[in-house]
Amino acid sequence: MKRFLGVSLLILPFVVNAKTTVVLDSSRERSIPVEIEFPKNTDNCTPLNRCNVAFISAGNRVPFTKYKFVSETLNRLGYMTVAVDHELPTDPPLSRTGDLYQTRIENWERGADTLDFLQRELGMRFPSFDFNKLTLVGHSNGGDISTWLSNGNKKYIYQLITLDHMRVTLPKTDKMKVLSVRASEYPTKSGVLPTEAEQQTYGSCIVEIPASKHMDLTDYGLSAVQQKTINIISGFVKGLTCADLRTEV
Repeated sequence: MKRFLGVSLLILPFVVNAKTTVVLDSSRERSIPVEIEFPKNTDNCTPLNRCNVAFISAGNRVPFTKYKFVSETLNRLGYMTVAVDHELPTDPPLSRTGDLYQTRIENWERGADTLDFLQRELGMRFPSFDFNKLTLVGHSNGGDISTWLSNGNKKYIYQLITLDHMRVTLPKTDKMKVLSVRASEYPTKSGVLPTEAEQQTYGSCIVEIPASKHMDLTDYGLSAVQQKTINIISGFVKGLTCADLRTEV
């Protein structure tokens, strides 16, 4: 059972219902729906021994709550997870024509601003969790958003995990851990993923799951692909080598 541990008291002036919390970014007049889920055991999470945090960003038109197989995995590993809704009714639709890299920058920048705001805001509200060693997880367009922010020299980002994102180039740095889990259904824009030589240089890791579809990396996907993804993510956060992660597929 998901626990919200008195969220309404901890993070006022947020609006709470049974599933989600709405965080107000007053500087942008933006109400951000999030779903916060806690580690299975929070007894050891204290301001002196803060527990890990992961932000999860959904793909376009995928409900932000439909990555439970990811959030539950991270919860079992001791992470607080924050699933973020980047698609508000007042937002312009994601562009589908023209040079999509250029026409989607506005969307990625807005999403990156949202994650940056939540890092500061929730960090103040949850002192027992470490928002200065943040893990970003993003599927598809949510992966592009997470990668866009990761390219912004934010020192609080410790790990980036993308699930079949398509257009924003992964960071080429050894200052953060980088993993990209790939479906085999669609090609990725040239230059987005590091070469094998770059992976060796920077310590990043690309793992493709054979015979998998883009939507398999959501709660709507095949359980076999989800389980492989769970194994890859679990191994990554536990510090396994890329070669070991690739044995999971």
